[in-house]
Amino acid sequence: MSFAELGLHTELLQATQRLGFEHPTPIQRAAIPPLMQGRDVLATAVTGSGKTAAFLLPILHHLLPKRRGTTRALVVAPTRELAAQIAEHLRDLAGQTGLTGAAVTGGVAMEPQVQAFRRGVDVLIATPGRLLDHFQYPYARLTGLEYLVLDEADRMLDMGFLPDIRRVLRHLPTKRRTLLFSATLPAPIVELAGDLLENPVTLNVERKSAPAAGITHAVYPVPHELKSHLLLQLLRQGAPRSVLAFTRTKHRANRLADFLERNGIACARIHGNRSQAQRTEALAGFKKGRVRILVATDIAARGIDVEALGLVVNFAVPQVPEDYIHRVGRPARVEATGDAYTFVSPDEEGGLRAIERHMGTRLPRHTVAGFDYAKRPAERLEVPLTERIAAIRARKVKERARATANAERRATQRSLADPAGRGTARGNPAGGAERRPAKPAPGPNRADAVLAWVRRTAGRPDHGPGGGRSRRPGGDGSALRGKPVSPR
Repeated sequence: MSFAELGLHTELLQATQRLGFEHPTPIQRAAIPPLMQGRDVLATAVTGSGKTAAFLLPILHHLLPKRRGTTRALVVAPTRELAAQIAEHLRDLAGQTGLTGAAVTGGVAMEPQVQAFRRGVDVLIATPGRLLDHFQYPYARLTGLEYLVLDEADRMLDMGFLPDIRRVLRHLPTKRRTLLFSATLPAPIVELAGDLLENPVTLNVERKSAPAAGITHAVYPVPHELKSHLLLQLLRQGAPRSVLAFTRTKHRANRLADFLERNGIACARIHGNRSQAQRTEALAGFKKGRVRILVATDIAARGIDVEALGLVVNFAVPQVPEDYIHRVGRPARVEATGDAYTFVSPDEEGGLRAIERHMGTRLPRHTVAGFDYAKRPAERLEVPLTERIAAIRARKVKERARATANAERRATQRSLADPAGRGTARGNPAGGAERRPAKPAPGPNRADAVLAWVRRTAGRPDHGPGGGRSRRPGGDGSALRGKPVSPR
Protein backbone atom coordinates (compact mmCIF):
# COMPACT_ATOMS: atom_id res chain seq x y z
CA MET A 1 0.00 0.00 0.00
CA SER A 2 1.16 3.55 -0.79
CA PHE A 3 0.25 6.84 0.85
CA ALA A 4 -1.66 7.75 -2.31
CA GLU A 5 -4.01 4.80 -1.72
CA LEU A 6 -4.97 6.29 1.65
CA GLY A 7 -6.72 9.22 -0.04
CA LEU A 8 -4.57 11.98 1.43
CA HIS A 9 -4.47 15.49 -0.01
CA THR A 10 -1.90 16.08 -2.76
CA GLU A 11 0.10 18.55 -0.67
CA LEU A 12 0.42 15.99 2.12
CA LEU A 13 1.51 13.31 -0.33
CA GLN A 14 4.22 15.67 -1.55
CA ALA A 15 5.31 16.17 2.07
CA THR A 16 5.64 12.42 2.62
CA GLN A 17 7.75 12.13 -0.53
CA ARG A 18 9.91 15.05 0.51
CA LEU A 19 10.50 13.41 3.90
CA GLY A 20 11.40 10.08 2.31
CA PHE A 21 8.33 8.14 3.48
CA GLU A 22 8.21 5.34 0.90
CA HIS A 23 5.21 3.45 2.26
CA PRO A 24 2.96 3.61 5.34
CA THR A 25 4.04 1.75 8.45
CA PRO A 26 1.63 -0.85 9.88
CA ILE A 27 0.09 1.56 12.38
CA GLN A 28 -0.35 4.18 9.65
CA ARG A 29 -2.06 1.66 7.36
CA ALA A 30 -4.39 0.65 10.18
CA ALA A 31 -5.16 4.06 11.72
CA ILE A 32 -5.38 6.51 8.83
CA PRO A 33 -8.49 5.03 7.08
CA PRO A 34 -10.81 5.19 10.13
CA LEU A 35 -9.47 8.64 10.99
CA MET A 36 -10.23 9.78 7.46
CA GLN A 37 -13.80 8.54 8.08
CA GLY A 38 -14.09 10.67 11.24
CA ARG A 39 -14.02 7.83 13.77
CA ASP A 40 -12.63 7.90 17.30
CA VAL A 41 -9.55 5.70 17.53
CA LEU A 42 -7.77 3.85 20.31
CA ALA A 43 -4.47 2.64 18.86
CA THR A 44 -1.35 0.99 20.19
CA ALA A 45 2.03 0.84 18.50
CA VAL A 46 5.56 0.45 19.75
CA THR A 47 7.75 3.52 20.05
CA GLY A 48 9.19 4.61 16.72
CA SER A 49 6.52 2.97 14.58
CA GLY A 50 5.32 6.19 12.95
CA LYS A 51 2.23 6.76 15.09
CA THR A 52 2.78 10.55 15.15
CA ALA A 53 2.29 10.76 11.38
CA ALA A 54 -0.60 8.31 11.75
CA PHE A 55 -2.68 10.92 13.57
CA LEU A 56 -1.22 14.11 12.09
CA LEU A 57 -1.76 13.22 8.42
CA PRO A 58 -5.56 12.64 8.58
CA ILE A 59 -6.05 15.64 10.88
CA LEU A 60 -4.16 17.90 8.47
CA HIS A 61 -6.14 16.42 5.58
CA HIS A 62 -9.43 17.45 7.25
CA LEU A 63 -8.16 20.91 8.24
CA LEU A 64 -6.90 21.92 4.79
CA PRO A 65 -10.29 23.11 3.44
CA LYS A 66 -11.23 24.85 6.72
CA ARG A 67 -10.99 28.59 7.31
CA ARG A 68 -7.93 29.75 9.20
CA GLY A 69 -7.90 31.62 12.50
CA THR A 70 -9.48 28.93 14.72
CA THR A 71 -7.68 26.23 16.65
CA ARG A 72 -9.32 23.00 15.55
CA ALA A 73 -6.90 20.34 16.82
CA LEU A 74 -5.23 19.86 20.20
CA VAL A 75 -2.51 17.29 20.82
CA VAL A 76 -1.69 16.67 24.50
CA ALA A 77 1.65 15.04 25.32
CA PRO A 78 3.19 14.11 28.68
CA THR A 79 6.58 15.84 28.33
CA ARG A 80 8.06 18.96 26.80
CA GLU A 81 10.43 16.90 24.71
CA LEU A 82 7.65 14.85 23.17
CA ALA A 83 5.56 17.97 22.53
CA ALA A 84 8.52 19.61 20.79
CA GLN A 85 9.06 16.46 18.71
CA ILE A 86 5.42 16.41 17.60
CA ALA A 87 5.60 20.11 16.73
CA GLU A 88 8.65 19.39 14.58
CA HIS A 89 6.80 16.59 12.76
CA LEU A 90 3.89 18.96 12.23
CA ARG A 91 6.13 21.58 10.63
CA ASP A 92 7.61 18.94 8.34
CA LEU A 93 4.23 17.63 7.18
CA ALA A 94 2.37 20.95 6.98
CA GLY A 95 5.22 23.08 5.66
CA GLN A 96 3.70 23.61 2.19
CA THR A 97 0.04 23.62 3.21
CA GLY A 98 -0.27 26.92 5.05
CA LEU A 99 -1.52 25.18 8.19
CA THR A 100 0.06 26.45 11.39
CA GLY A 101 0.91 24.98 14.76
CA ALA A 102 2.49 25.92 18.08
CA ALA A 103 3.90 24.14 21.11
CA VAL A 104 2.50 25.13 24.52
CA THR A 105 4.83 23.77 27.19
CA GLY A 106 6.37 24.84 30.46
CA GLY A 107 9.88 26.14 30.95
CA VAL A 108 9.55 28.95 28.40
CA ALA A 109 7.85 32.35 28.27
CA MET A 110 4.06 32.35 28.04
CA GLU A 111 3.66 35.43 25.83
CA PRO A 112 4.41 33.71 22.47
CA GLN A 113 1.97 30.99 23.50
CA VAL A 114 -0.66 33.61 24.35
CA GLN A 115 -0.27 35.00 20.84
CA ALA A 116 -0.70 31.50 19.39
CA PHE A 117 -4.04 31.20 21.20
CA ARG A 118 -5.10 34.66 20.04
CA ARG A 119 -4.14 34.00 16.40
CA GLY A 120 -5.94 30.68 16.43
CA VAL A 121 -3.20 28.41 15.09
CA ASP A 122 -4.66 25.33 13.46
CA VAL A 123 -2.96 22.77 15.74
CA LEU A 124 -1.81 23.21 19.34
CA ILE A 125 0.61 20.72 20.90
CA ALA A 126 0.64 21.08 24.68
CA THR A 127 1.61 19.57 27.99
CA PRO A 128 -1.22 19.39 30.55
CA GLY A 129 0.24 21.72 33.19
CA ARG A 130 0.97 24.65 30.90
CA LEU A 131 -2.33 24.14 29.09
CA LEU A 132 -4.20 24.48 32.38
CA ASP A 133 -2.22 27.64 33.13
CA HIS A 134 -3.58 29.20 29.93
CA PHE A 135 -7.12 27.95 30.51
CA GLN A 136 -7.38 30.35 33.45
CA TYR A 137 -7.68 33.26 30.99
CA PRO A 138 -10.41 34.19 28.49
CA TYR A 139 -8.13 34.15 25.44
CA ALA A 140 -7.64 30.37 25.78
CA ARG A 141 -11.15 29.30 24.78
CA LEU A 142 -11.02 26.43 22.30
CA THR A 143 -14.67 26.60 21.28
CA GLY A 144 -13.92 25.58 17.69
CA LEU A 145 -11.96 22.46 18.60
CA GLU A 146 -12.74 19.41 16.45
CA TYR A 147 -9.91 16.98 17.30
CA LEU A 148 -8.32 15.96 20.59
CA VAL A 149 -5.29 13.67 20.56
CA LEU A 150 -3.86 12.15 23.72
CA ASP A 151 -0.42 10.89 22.74
CA GLU A 152 1.34 8.33 24.93
CA ALA A 153 -2.04 7.60 26.46
CA ASP A 154 -0.72 5.12 29.00
CA ARG A 155 1.26 7.96 30.58
CA MET A 156 -1.43 10.59 30.11
CA LEU A 157 -4.10 8.45 31.74
CA ASP A 158 -2.16 6.83 34.54
CA MET A 159 -2.67 7.91 38.14
CA GLY A 160 -0.22 10.76 37.87
CA PHE A 161 -1.75 12.47 34.83
CA LEU A 162 -5.42 11.61 35.09
CA PRO A 163 -6.49 14.58 37.30
CA ASP A 164 -4.92 17.09 34.91
CA ILE A 165 -6.43 15.37 31.88
CA ARG A 166 -9.89 15.47 33.41
CA ARG A 167 -9.47 19.19 34.13
CA VAL A 168 -8.37 19.76 30.53
CA LEU A 169 -11.44 17.91 29.24
CA ARG A 170 -13.74 20.28 31.15
CA HIS A 171 -12.44 23.15 28.99
CA LEU A 172 -13.06 21.41 25.65
CA PRO A 173 -16.20 21.03 23.54
CA THR A 174 -17.92 17.69 24.07
CA LYS A 175 -18.65 17.34 20.36
CA ARG A 176 -15.27 16.37 18.95
CA ARG A 177 -13.24 13.43 17.69
CA THR A 178 -10.93 11.91 20.32
CA LEU A 179 -7.84 9.88 19.43
CA LEU A 180 -5.68 7.94 21.87
CA PHE A 181 -2.29 6.78 20.64
CA SER A 182 0.26 5.01 22.77
CA ALA A 183 3.09 2.55 22.76
CA THR A 184 1.32 0.47 25.42
CA LEU A 185 -2.24 0.29 26.71
CA PRO A 186 -2.66 -1.95 29.77
CA ALA A 187 -6.14 -3.34 30.23
CA PRO A 188 -7.20 -0.89 33.02
CA ILE A 189 -6.14 2.02 30.83
CA VAL A 190 -8.15 0.63 27.92
CA GLU A 191 -11.22 0.51 30.17
CA LEU A 192 -10.64 4.08 31.31
CA ALA A 193 -10.11 5.27 27.75
CA GLY A 194 -13.49 3.79 26.87
CA ASP A 195 -15.11 6.51 28.96
CA LEU A 196 -13.56 9.21 26.75
CA LEU A 197 -14.19 7.73 23.31
CA GLU A 198 -17.40 7.40 21.34
CA ASN A 199 -17.71 4.08 19.53
CA PRO A 200 -13.95 3.92 18.90
CA VAL A 201 -12.04 1.81 16.44
CA THR A 202 -9.57 -0.22 18.50
CA LEU A 203 -6.30 -1.09 16.78
CA ASN A 204 -3.55 -3.51 17.77
CA VAL A 205 -4.50 -3.63 21.44
CA GLU A 206 -2.43 -6.35 23.09
CA ARG A 207 -2.12 -7.33 26.71
CA LYS A 208 1.63 -7.68 26.25
CA SER A 209 3.71 -5.18 24.36
CA ALA A 210 6.97 -6.10 22.66
CA PRO A 211 10.04 -4.05 21.85
CA ALA A 212 10.83 -3.07 18.28
CA ALA A 213 12.01 -5.99 16.16
CA GLY A 214 15.32 -4.36 15.23
CA ILE A 215 16.68 -4.31 18.79
CA THR A 216 19.53 -6.57 19.96
CA HIS A 217 19.31 -7.04 23.73
CA ALA A 218 22.18 -7.65 26.14
CA VAL A 219 22.24 -7.86 29.94
CA TYR A 220 25.43 -7.09 31.89
CA PRO A 221 25.43 -8.31 35.51
CA VAL A 222 27.57 -5.84 37.49
CA PRO A 223 27.68 -4.47 41.06
CA HIS A 224 26.12 -1.04 41.61
CA GLU A 225 29.41 0.68 42.33
CA LEU A 226 31.03 -0.58 39.09
CA LYS A 227 28.32 0.39 36.61
CA SER A 228 29.92 3.70 35.65
CA HIS A 229 33.31 2.02 35.15
CA LEU A 230 31.75 -0.71 33.00
CA LEU A 231 30.04 1.89 30.82
CA LEU A 232 33.32 3.77 30.46
CA GLN A 233 35.11 0.60 29.34
CA LEU A 234 32.38 -0.24 26.81
CA LEU A 235 32.61 3.27 25.39
CA ARG A 236 36.37 2.99 25.09
CA GLN A 237 36.12 -0.42 23.44
CA GLY A 238 34.16 0.98 20.53
CA ALA A 239 30.51 1.26 21.52
CA PRO A 240 28.41 3.12 18.93
CA ARG A 241 29.05 6.79 18.38
CA SER A 242 25.61 7.87 19.59
CA VAL A 243 24.60 6.50 23.02
CA LEU A 244 21.55 7.27 25.15
CA ALA A 245 21.94 6.24 28.82
CA PHE A 246 18.92 6.16 31.12
CA THR A 247 19.28 6.59 34.88
CA ARG A 248 16.63 6.24 37.56
CA THR A 249 17.27 9.51 39.40
CA LYS A 250 18.34 13.06 38.61
CA HIS A 251 21.15 12.79 41.14
CA ARG A 252 22.58 9.73 39.43
CA ALA A 253 22.28 11.38 36.02
CA ASN A 254 24.40 14.29 37.24
CA ARG A 255 26.96 12.02 38.90
CA LEU A 256 27.27 9.79 35.83
CA ALA A 257 27.65 12.74 33.46
CA ASP A 258 30.30 14.29 35.71
CA PHE A 259 32.17 10.95 35.89
CA LEU A 260 32.19 10.52 32.11
CA GLU A 261 33.32 14.10 31.52
CA ARG A 262 36.19 13.68 33.99
CA ASN A 263 37.27 10.66 31.95
CA GLY A 264 37.24 12.46 28.62
CA ILE A 265 33.81 11.43 27.28
CA ALA A 266 31.78 14.27 25.77
CA CYS A 267 28.28 14.00 27.21
CA ALA A 268 25.16 16.00 28.01
CA ARG A 269 22.31 15.46 30.45
CA ILE A 270 18.53 15.89 30.48
CA HIS A 271 16.35 15.65 33.58
CA GLY A 272 13.65 17.52 35.47
CA ASN A 273 15.98 19.90 37.28
CA ARG A 274 17.42 21.25 34.04
CA SER A 275 15.86 24.36 32.54
CA GLN A 276 14.12 24.14 29.20
CA ALA A 277 16.99 26.03 27.58
CA GLN A 278 19.52 23.56 29.03
CA ARG A 279 17.48 20.57 27.90
CA THR A 280 17.05 21.98 24.40
CA GLU A 281 20.77 22.71 24.14
CA ALA A 282 21.69 19.22 25.38
CA LEU A 283 19.39 17.50 22.90
CA ALA A 284 20.58 19.70 20.03
CA GLY A 285 24.22 18.92 20.83
CA PHE A 286 23.43 15.21 20.91
CA LYS A 287 21.56 15.26 17.60
CA LYS A 288 24.36 17.18 15.88
CA GLY A 289 27.04 14.84 17.21
CA ARG A 290 28.82 17.37 19.42
CA VAL A 291 28.41 15.00 22.37
CA ARG A 292 28.69 11.24 22.20
CA ILE A 293 26.44 10.25 25.06
CA LEU A 294 23.23 11.73 26.42
CA VAL A 295 22.39 10.86 30.03
CA ALA A 296 18.66 11.14 30.73
CA THR A 297 15.98 10.22 33.21
CA ASP A 298 12.66 8.80 32.01
CA ILE A 299 11.40 12.33 31.36
CA ALA A 300 13.13 12.08 27.98
CA ALA A 301 12.21 8.49 27.17
CA ARG A 302 9.33 9.42 24.88
CA GLY A 303 10.53 12.65 23.33
CA ILE A 304 13.87 11.84 21.75
CA ASP A 305 14.06 11.13 18.05
CA VAL A 306 17.66 10.89 16.87
CA GLU A 307 18.73 9.50 13.54
CA ALA A 308 21.35 6.74 13.71
CA LEU A 309 21.03 6.28 17.48
CA GLY A 310 23.11 3.16 17.94
CA LEU A 311 22.81 2.19 21.58
CA VAL A 312 20.52 2.59 24.59
CA VAL A 313 21.97 1.80 28.02
CA ASN A 314 19.68 1.09 30.97
CA PHE A 315 21.99 2.15 33.76
CA ALA A 316 19.36 0.85 36.16
CA VAL A 317 16.71 -1.77 35.47
CA PRO A 318 13.40 -0.02 34.68
CA GLN A 319 10.87 -0.48 37.45
CA VAL A 320 8.00 -1.13 35.01
CA PRO A 321 8.34 -3.51 32.03
CA GLU A 322 6.59 -1.03 29.73
CA ASP A 323 9.31 1.52 30.52
CA TYR A 324 11.86 -0.95 29.21
CA ILE A 325 9.90 -1.14 25.95
CA HIS A 326 9.94 2.62 25.57
CA ARG A 327 13.60 3.01 26.46
CA VAL A 328 14.97 0.35 24.14
CA GLY A 329 12.70 1.46 21.30
CA ARG A 330 14.85 4.54 20.69
CA PRO A 331 17.46 2.94 18.35
CA ALA A 332 14.89 1.08 16.23
CA ARG A 333 12.60 3.94 15.32
CA VAL A 334 10.76 3.33 12.05
CA GLU A 335 12.25 -0.07 11.26
CA ALA A 336 15.87 0.84 12.02
CA THR A 337 18.17 -1.34 14.13
CA GLY A 338 20.21 -0.85 17.28
CA ASP A 339 21.42 -2.28 20.58
CA ALA A 340 20.05 -2.15 24.12
CA TYR A 341 22.32 -2.84 27.11
CA THR A 342 20.94 -3.27 30.61
CA PHE A 343 23.22 -3.13 33.67
CA VAL A 344 21.85 -5.37 36.43
CA SER A 345 23.07 -5.40 40.03
CA PRO A 346 22.18 -8.30 42.36
CA ASP A 347 19.25 -6.47 43.97
CA GLU A 348 17.75 -5.68 40.53
CA GLU A 349 17.39 -9.29 39.37
CA GLY A 350 13.73 -9.33 40.36
CA GLY A 351 12.96 -6.36 38.12
CA LEU A 352 14.80 -7.99 35.23
CA ARG A 353 12.82 -11.21 35.63
CA ALA A 354 9.58 -9.17 35.50
CA ILE A 355 10.69 -7.69 32.16
CA GLU A 356 11.57 -11.13 30.82
CA ARG A 357 8.18 -12.51 31.87
CA HIS A 358 6.50 -9.56 30.15
CA MET A 359 8.46 -10.21 26.95
CA GLY A 360 8.15 -13.98 27.15
CA THR A 361 11.86 -14.57 26.67
CA ARG A 362 15.11 -14.67 28.60
CA LEU A 363 17.53 -11.88 27.70
CA PRO A 364 21.12 -12.97 27.03
CA ARG A 365 23.74 -12.29 29.74
CA HIS A 366 27.21 -10.99 28.87
CA THR A 367 30.47 -10.14 30.59
CA VAL A 368 33.22 -7.82 29.37
CA ALA A 369 36.61 -9.44 28.89
CA GLY A 370 39.34 -7.73 30.84
CA PHE A 371 37.01 -5.83 33.17
CA ASP A 372 37.84 -6.15 36.87
CA TYR A 373 34.53 -7.05 38.51
CA ALA A 374 36.18 -7.29 41.94
CA LYS A 375 37.72 -3.83 42.20
CA ARG A 376 36.48 -1.28 44.71
CA PRO A 377 36.10 2.21 43.20
CA ALA A 378 36.96 5.32 45.18
CA GLU A 379 33.43 6.69 44.77
CA ARG A 380 29.97 5.32 44.15
CA LEU A 381 27.37 7.06 42.03
CA GLU A 382 24.54 5.84 44.21
CA VAL A 383 24.06 3.65 47.25
CA PRO A 384 22.36 0.33 46.36
CA LEU A 385 18.70 -0.03 47.29
CA THR A 386 19.31 -2.65 49.98
CA GLU A 387 21.90 -0.43 51.66
CA ARG A 388 19.60 2.59 51.47
CA ILE A 389 16.78 0.63 53.12
CA ALA A 390 19.11 -0.65 55.85
CA ALA A 391 20.39 2.89 56.50
CA ILE A 392 16.84 4.25 56.74
CA ARG A 393 15.87 1.54 59.22
CA ALA A 394 18.98 2.16 61.33
CA ARG A 395 18.30 5.90 61.35
CA LYS A 396 14.71 5.34 62.48
CA VAL A 397 15.88 3.07 65.31
CA LYS A 398 18.28 5.78 66.49
CA GLU A 399 15.57 8.43 66.25
CA ARG A 400 13.16 6.32 68.32
CA ALA A 401 15.86 5.65 70.93
CA ARG A 402 16.72 9.35 71.08
CA ALA A 403 13.05 10.30 71.47
CA THR A 404 12.63 7.78 74.29
CA ALA A 405 15.72 9.07 76.07
CA ASN A 406 14.53 12.67 75.73
CA ALA A 407 11.12 11.78 77.15
CA GLU A 408 12.70 10.01 80.13
CA ARG A 409 15.04 12.94 80.75
CA ARG A 410 12.15 15.42 80.73
CA ALA A 411 10.20 13.24 83.14
CA THR A 412 13.19 13.13 85.50
CA GLN A 413 13.55 16.92 85.27
CA ARG A 414 9.91 17.39 86.22
CA SER A 415 10.14 15.02 89.17
CA LEU A 416 13.25 16.74 90.54
CA ALA A 417 11.89 20.24 89.94
CA ASP A 418 8.59 19.53 91.73
CA PRO A 419 9.12 16.63 94.16
CA ALA A 420 5.83 17.31 95.98
CA GLY A 421 3.86 17.64 92.77
CA ARG A 422 2.59 21.10 93.71
CA GLY A 423 2.10 22.28 90.14
CA THR A 424 0.99 25.94 90.12
CA ALA A 425 2.77 28.17 92.63
CA ARG A 426 1.15 31.07 94.51
CA GLY A 427 4.23 33.13 93.88
CA ASN A 428 3.81 32.89 90.11
CA PRO A 429 1.60 35.78 88.97
CA ALA A 430 1.08 34.18 85.56
CA GLY A 431 -0.65 31.28 87.22
CA GLY A 432 1.63 28.72 85.56
CA ALA A 433 4.08 26.26 87.00
CA GLU A 434 7.01 27.87 88.76
CA ARG A 435 10.23 27.79 86.80
CA ARG A 436 12.85 25.59 88.38
CA PRO A 437 16.52 25.16 87.67
CA ALA A 438 17.28 22.42 85.17
CA LYS A 439 17.50 18.95 86.60
CA PRO A 440 20.91 17.48 87.27
CA ALA A 441 22.39 15.77 84.23
CA PRO A 442 22.60 11.98 84.53
CA GLY A 443 26.01 10.43 84.82
CA PRO A 444 28.67 9.30 87.25
CA ASN A 445 28.70 12.69 89.07
CA ARG A 446 24.98 12.73 89.61
CA ALA A 447 25.25 13.08 93.41
CA ASP A 448 27.38 16.21 93.10
CA ALA A 449 25.01 17.59 90.49
CA VAL A 450 22.00 16.99 92.74
CA LEU A 451 23.75 18.73 95.64
CA ALA A 452 24.59 21.73 93.45
CA TRP A 453 21.01 21.85 92.23
CA VAL A 454 19.72 21.83 95.84
CA ARG A 455 22.08 24.66 96.75
CA ARG A 456 20.97 26.73 93.76
CA THR A 457 17.35 26.14 94.64
CA ALA A 458 17.86 27.04 98.30
CA GLY A 459 19.65 30.25 97.35
CA ARG A 460 16.84 31.66 95.22
CA PRO A 461 15.51 35.00 96.56
CA ASP A 462 11.87 33.92 96.46
CA HIS A 463 12.39 31.09 98.97
CA GLY A 464 12.65 31.38 102.71
CA PRO A 465 15.08 29.51 104.92
CA GLY A 466 12.73 26.56 105.12
CA GLY A 467 12.49 26.18 101.38
CA GLY A 468 8.98 27.74 101.27
CA ARG A 469 8.01 31.05 99.75
CA SER A 470 8.72 34.21 101.71
CA ARG A 471 5.79 36.59 101.98
CA ARG A 472 6.29 39.85 100.13
CA PRO A 473 4.58 43.09 101.14
CA GLY A 474 1.24 43.40 99.47
CA GLY A 475 0.28 39.78 100.10
CA ASP A 476 0.12 38.87 96.43
CA GLY A 477 3.19 36.72 96.41
CA SER A 478 4.96 38.94 93.86
CA ALA A 479 8.54 38.01 93.16
CA LEU A 480 10.43 41.29 93.61
CA ARG A 481 13.82 39.80 93.19
CA GLY A 482 16.76 42.10 93.80
CA LYS A 483 14.61 45.11 94.83
CA PRO A 484 14.62 46.56 98.38
CA VAL A 485 11.32 46.39 100.22
CA SER A 486 10.32 49.43 102.23
CA PRO A 487 8.79 48.80 105.67
CA ARG A 488 5.08 49.28 106.11
